[in-house]
Amino acid sequence: MKIKIEDFFKPIHVKDNFSQDDYEIVNAFINFARSLSRLTYQSIYLIDYSKKSFLFVSDNPIFLCGSSSAEVMKEGYHHYVNNVPEDDLHLLKKINDVGFDFYGKLSADDRLKYSISYDFHLKQPGSKPLLVNHKLKPLLLDNHSNPWIALCLVSMSSHPNAGNIRFKSDEDGRQFEYDLVKDIWVETPRVKLKPREKDILLFSAQGLTMDQIADRLYVSIDTVKFHKKQIFSKLKVKSITEATALAIELSLF
Repeated sequence: MKIKIEDFFKPIHVKDNFSQDDYEIVNAFINFARSLSRLTYQSIYLIDYSKKSFLFVSDNPIFLCGSSSAEVMKEGYHHYVNNVPEDDLHLLKKINDVGFDFYGKLSADDRLKYSISYDFHLKQPGSKPLLVNHKLKPLLLDNHSNPWIALCLVSMSSHPNAGNIRFKSDEDGRQFEYDLVKDIWVETPRVKLKPREKDILLFSAQGLTMDQIADRLYVSIDTVKFHKKQIFSKLKVKSITEATALAIELSLF
């Protein structure tokens, strides 16, 4: 069945008629997103669920698929339909449905504390589709605690395949992963890195070799190798690059 733009908004129930004064508050978030976009390589954009449109799209190219930020702003949700491969578009529809279902079961007090993260492909001009990680966090709710404005961050994915759907609480660290096969949310234990493991990841991200890391930490290279194996085991990855990307994604630093 072909995915339509309207399909993404069926689970959303924004009930307020927002005034000009309400959008004065939104302008502060737009200015914040614009400033933040100048400090990161990640693509940043804001969704307005009331107007079913984008409020801001950064110039960072990962999300743009060869278009300008102004063109993507104008496209809004059509950007997904035009640039996400068919299989992944159906996956996005599924994520949208189960994500809003999960969100609707949270208490009103918790609804600004959770963010969702997932991976999907974006078509790229002249090359293969790019697997990206997409994080979405509500910033403002309507008077009925429905999401009104949401912040989205798009970066390179650290996973080999699309999916990897997670809800995470920014306050207490609780995490839930969606099992696409069993069609259920499963609470997962939060990965915890020891201080020495975090040091090794940070030094690795700075481009230091294992010998240099051992010198910095005043330990043997075998100790560095041991901690790297522990990191790989905890994060279920095979390289330090994957480990660093996933640690950032999971806010483990």
